[in-house]
Amino acid sequence: MALLWSAIAAGLSMGASLMAKGIFQVHLDGVPGAFLLENLGYTFGFVIVIMARQQLFTENTVTAVLPVMHKPTWSNAGLLLRLWGIVLFGNLIGTALGALAFNEMPIFDDATRQAFTNISMKVMEHTPGEMFANAVISGWIIATMVWMFPSAGGAKLLVIVMMTWLVALGDLAHIVVGSVEVLYLVFNGTISWHEFLWPFALPTLLGNITGGTLIFALISHAQIRNDMSEAAVAKAKAEKRKQEKRRQREEQEKAE
Repeated sequence: MALLWSAIAAGLSMGASLMAKGIFQVHLDGVPGAFLLENLGYTFGFVIVIMARQQLFTENTVTAVLPVMHKPTWSNAGLLLRLWGIVLFGNLIGTALGALAFNEMPIFDDATRQAFTNISMKVMEHTPGEMFANAVISGWIIATMVWMFPSAGGAKLLVIVMMTWLVALGDLAHIVVGSVEVLYLVFNGTISWHEFLWPFALPTLLGNITGGTLIFALISHAQIRNDMSEAAVAKAKAEKRKQEKRRQREEQEKAE
């Protein structure tokens, strides 16, 4: 249950990306470099989610799939799918609540609401094929970001901003952030639920899984397996040297 609540919190937090982009778009209109600064707003949701250790679908898919690849059993696969299902379901609930709040609560002025609509409509300009292709690259970048964390140390925040800003600048598709944007359009009556599922949700989800899990995890698993094999060989050699020294010592004792 804690996993689900954390995933819902993450979905809500990702609404910060749409909020920041919309506010930046309104107040940076006509300012040189507005495109770069506006897209910096996209990083806000990721910073909140990751630094608060909330459960985000595309962030935890890579680390969760590696054990399955190391030991591919039906039991492990079932646990992986259960984890994915709970996290994705919770994320979508959170994004829906956030999008509904942006629509119904008297928080933003008309200019900001129009900016939210403009940003969200830009997502819907892509065909299903483009959604999938963009999502593959997005999934790859997010997975790379997660892979960098252990080596990032105190620069973790910089890594989050750098990698997610790149996703925004490339206008790439992300199932959770994009759900906030597209559901905003659903709740204000611009598009239907059918349009949320297709051309957006299904191609984007498949693309994120392909790029962030299947491709990246396969390569990472190959790297880890090679490292593990090298470690096993080194351990075997060390054990062999240890046995030889023990044998030599025993022979010396017998000779004495």
